Amino acid sequence: MNDKIIFRLIAAVSVVVFVVVCILQAKLITFFPEGAIVPSWVYFLPKLNAILNGTCSILLLVSLYQIKKRNIQAHKAINIVTFILSSMFLVSYIIFHATGIKTTYGGEGLIRYIYYFILITHIILAAVVLPLVLLSFYSGLRMNVLRHRKLVRWSYPIWLYVTVTGVIVYVMISPFYTF
Repeated sequence: MNDKIIFRLIAAVSVVVFVVVCILQAKLITFFPEGAIVPSWVYFLPKLNAILNGTCSILLLVSLYQIKKRNIQAHKAINIVTFILSSMFLVSYIIFHATGIKTTYGGEGLIRYIYYFILITHIILAAVVLPLVLLSFYSGLRMNVLRHRKLVRWSYPIWLYVTVTGVIVYVMISPFYTF
């Protein structure tokens, strides 16, 4: 496949994921009608997502360490695992939000503003980082080092921020889960 096709595919995947997440967040569509019984395993997904995000955060730091040591094979292997775990997160996230389960943050005062600041920046940057990660990943696999380095200057810190704040959001909202 040539680069043009890959770039179009990355753009299409990024737009589709963004639209699906927006629809699910707005609760415009749910896969379970009102009053339907949601399978019990679905309630574990937010915790799984936090575990996946936390693991990705650690792996991203280890990946940086490995590339600084010029251990390209370890760097590449770690990034493949991180990419797979992030993909699992995305699927899990979509499944959970497709159920229509709602949780409202109940903190008050300054902590409420902090929570929403973290949540909003997390959501915006998660949308921004997907095409950057896909392009970085593709460039790295193709060993296009110059392009990979240019992209990673942006994608790496954003991806790390998104994974870390994903865990923080979970820790902050989980006491308010009603399931």
